[in-house]
Amino acid sequence: MTRRPVYFNPAAKSWTTPLTDSPELAYRFHSQLPAYSQTNLVPLKHLAEELGVGAVHLKDETCRLGLPSFKILGASWGTFRAIAQRLGLPLDSSLDSVKQALKSTKISLYAATDGNHGRAVARMASILGVTSQIHVPVSMHSGTIDLIKSEGAHVVVSDGFYDAAVVDARVAATQDKTAIVVQDYASGDYWIVDGYLTMMLEIDSQLGSTTPDLVVVPVGVGSFAQAVVTHFKKAGKQTTVLTVEPDTSASLWKSLRRGESSTTSEKTPSIMAGLDCGTPSSISWDILRHGVDASLTVSDFEAHQACSYLISQGVSAGPCGAAPIAALRRLSSSDRETLGLTKDSVVVVFCTEGPRDYSVPYDVASDDPVELTQTLVRINSANPSMGSIPGPGETAVARYITAWMEHRDIETHWIEPTPGRPSVVGVTRGLGGGKNLMLNGHIDTVTLVGYEGDPLNGDIIDGKLYGRGAADMKCGIAAAMVTLANAKQQGLNGDVIFTGVADEEFESIGTQQVLEAGWRADGAIVSEPTNMDILYAHKGFVWFEVDIHGLASHGSRYDLGIDAICKAGYFLVELDKHASNLTAQTGDTVLGPGSIHASIINGGEEVSSYPALTRIQLERRTVNGETPETVTKELKTILDDLVEKVPDFKYTLRTTFNRSSFKAALDHPFSQLVRKHVSITLGEEPVISGAPYWTDSALLADAGIPTLLWGPKGEGLHGKLEYADVESIKQVTETLTAIAVEFCS
Repeated sequence: MTRRPVYFNPAAKSWTTPLTDSPELAYRFHSQLPAYSQTNLVPLKHLAEELGVGAVHLKDETCRLGLPSFKILGASWGTFRAIAQRLGLPLDSSLDSVKQALKSTKISLYAATDGNHGRAVARMASILGVTSQIHVPVSMHSGTIDLIKSEGAHVVVSDGFYDAAVVDARVAATQDKTAIVVQDYASGDYWIVDGYLTMMLEIDSQLGSTTPDLVVVPVGVGSFAQAVVTHFKKAGKQTTVLTVEPDTSASLWKSLRRGESSTTSEKTPSIMAGLDCGTPSSISWDILRHGVDASLTVSDFEAHQACSYLISQGVSAGPCGAAPIAALRRLSSSDRETLGLTKDSVVVVFCTEGPRDYSVPYDVASDDPVELTQTLVRINSANPSMGSIPGPGETAVARYITAWMEHRDIETHWIEPTPGRPSVVGVTRGLGGGKNLMLNGHIDTVTLVGYEGDPLNGDIIDGKLYGRGAADMKCGIAAAMVTLANAKQQGLNGDVIFTGVADEEFESIGTQQVLEAGWRADGAIVSEPTNMDILYAHKGFVWFEVDIHGLASHGSRYDLGIDAICKAGYFLVELDKHASNLTAQTGDTVLGPGSIHASIINGGEEVSSYPALTRIQLERRTVNGETPETVTKELKTILDDLVEKVPDFKYTLRTTFNRSSFKAALDHPFSQLVRKHVSITLGEEPVISGAPYWTDSALLADAGIPTLLWGPKGEGLHGKLEYADVESIKQVTETLTAIAVEFCS
């Protein structure tokens, strides 16, 4: 499996922290808080043996001052320092004296949070007898919101993710003269970091004369990591610091690699919610870039596995708390050697939170296209614009695809002009000077309604992988994704671009929006389930609405009423004749004739009235040479003739949507290259033909991209039982990779 590598910073080994204020004041303050005691340093002997080191100790912050997180250390000290500054209190003031001073001054605490920090601020507000307003991201689990509310806080849910909640909290605070913002992000007076140093003093006390060789710390915005680096990189210590982030929120990892603070997308929330931050703190960044020895990322599934491991060791932790365990377990022997770990090394990991609810994530580790197809099938992405029960749309599957690509350090782009209808672009950049290849496929499916059995099982029986979308077209998506990952290892000159697009089953807004965002290539393959045939042409379509107008009246007033439904009957008879005439024609040499049919008809309000309107929705399938204008003229001729022949016949004709037909040039060098590699795979010349249906190939071709359709075998598309052929999924993946290697070299 390919994955994002560990980033190493050799210069950090000799770097020492600038002199800072003594942490003793914060330690003494924390000692006054209700139920203060040192948290446990838990030995993990099994893990030490697994890693081949002397000892692994886990600093267990699953219960700190009655809360399931270390955050109360920073929140409480930051709150105290801010209040002391506003009220002019000395820093050695007792907790009781602060409470007494607050009786004559109104103060409200504001914060933004992914969970634990906000709850800690709310707890401090409760202890001090003041109010709190906590802003949370839209993705926060309802159970976490309830826990914050249980501390007495007023919770405000942002329209965006964590960074948006930070902005919202600051804006709200500017409108409240009593507000104090207590934020583990960037601010002028950043005392929260100093509060975390209490934990470092506890570790020193618990280890005695032993200095850890390696500490592993989870990173969100970076404030806690700053405290760890500040302490363990001070003169005389020189402990190696390893940081861990979610694959999908690798802001520190990417910043370290680029040498400057960078912002990452927040479109794929992690179960490691407290680490799910898009930008490193501007205050922490300078210390982290100098003092962090190594940085890595882990998947949500690895964090989940680490939670399970800790439970087996008697520690109940949440995903953020378990992330350092996942980090240690993903280190290769070479990584451990680079970090200087030996059989005598002492390692400390920070378990920063207790257990909380989360949805068990899917694994992103597999590069097997069949296993990947199974996972994609198990994620419901039925189109919300179709079916008697609208589907959930593409968000969940787009997030999984993004996480899968981020795990491999593949450049990702989230395209969502239409809210709730995302498309995902992944790019493996070439060295330059080569052709660029696009692999396109839709990530939506038709409705699950009417499927026989479990539409999301992804089971394999007798070489067939079953489930809604297995053939149409998650098998093709999986093949394209693995090809993208393979291309990253090839050192190609050109780019390979994966576009997983929304809404192909309805109006194809996904590919349209990807093109509008500027994505282009020198050739494209759409891996629809073509049964291993190369399709170089397909039909287009035009959708119409025809309103047949009557005159409403009481059902007894035949002298006044005009029956729109009966008038529509004249049109339907002529439409049926027109449909027969079309299919009797020779039509296109590849695609055959065009066709037309009535799709939906509505009319009337109640039984006792003449209907004023009948609306008929039509679909006209077009072939090369036919346009929306030419087929509209056909319908208008029929309708105008009825106006002349049928008394009181009136109509309105509208074109509601259209997509062009598609035909590629078989003599184009790209077509010949694809044909060559498909022939090698099949051991014979492939079938080359056209298709009666429509695909996104037409949009790509209209944008000037040479395009072909070629994909796995499958049956039951849109039907009650759908499957993809397992062997063909493997063959398509291998062939797409071979095409990419030759075309992009």
